[in-house]
Amino acid sequence: MTGIREIAIEAEVSPATVSRVLRNPELVSEEKRLRVMEIINRTGYTPNSLGVGLRKAKSNRLVAIIPDAISAFNYPVIRAIESIALEHGYSLLLGDTQEMVSRERSFAAMVRSRQADGILLFCPRLPFDVEPSIPLSEQLPPLVNACELVPVNGLAQVDIDNALAAEDGVNYLLSLGHKRIGVVAGNLTSPSTRNRLEGYRRAIHKAGIAYDDSIVKVGDYGLEKAERATLDLIQCPNRPTAIFAFSDEMALSCISTLYKQQLQVPRDISVLGFDNISYANYCNPALTTVAQPMADIGKVCMELLLPQLNGEPMPVIKRVLKHELIVRASTGPAPTR
Repeated sequence: MTGIREIAIEAEVSPATVSRVLRNPELVSEEKRLRVMEIINRTGYTPNSLGVGLRKAKSNRLVAIIPDAISAFNYPVIRAIESIALEHGYSLLLGDTQEMVSRERSFAAMVRSRQADGILLFCPRLPFDVEPSIPLSEQLPPLVNACELVPVNGLAQVDIDNALAAEDGVNYLLSLGHKRIGVVAGNLTSPSTRNRLEGYRRAIHKAGIAYDDSIVKVGDYGLEKAERATLDLIQCPNRPTAIFAFSDEMALSCISTLYKQQLQVPRDISVLGFDNISYANYCNPALTTVAQPMADIGKVCMELLLPQLNGEPMPVIKRVLKHELIVRASTGPAPTR
């Protein structure tokens, strides 16, 4: 398949020059422009319509590319996005990827085929092939990346400081006298998981506690693996006095599992969650958690996307929103043994 790189090689110019011929031909010398256009016409190359400047028709639809569209965390984010989108004449399509790269690319291709005008990306990978020598903002459609951040520069991104949020949560457990704090983590392919692990390590290191890999269990943000991780933790010879789960849904699975094993929360083991989903205040005991501003994440995503949809360039900005520790009944003083 002929692309910008192949055209650049044949025309003996840079990929950036080919991009300028397609977007801003007045910036390219006549000789180079004609050479590039001759190859484009001969090969039948068609721009993939990703750039804002290449787009002509509008679908008035947006697509949210998200690993799990029905999770209790994602629902308030999506609801906030959809509310603002509707106010501005856009409908929202949910692209539930189930962590599959092929699905991420398939949903992203909706922009190429003009079934959608912009993308809200909640996955840590760009679902497009990009040319490193050309600025990302010149190659991508209107796009905002949130929560699971792509590790490249040049994107509009929205998140919290996951490492600091986790550190604050662990510090609270430490203040209650817990020195052996187990972890039920999400999958390590997730940037948020890695950042929360960093915060956990930072907190215990500052407290003079050695990191113990045997009480850090990696799951997938699912209930079943959280249950197995909890069973592993309580079977340790020196079991933790507290468990830090990297999502509230996993924390609720931890609490359920502990009760099935005749362990009381927080009398025997404290449980700390992350997110502050709607169920967190209605379980028994109510869940102590590190709250993410879910609705605000969706709102800021749209604040960064709407100007792009109106033809403005992609802002190269990372908006870091505030987290909050919500103390409820699932945590208490460390038990004496």
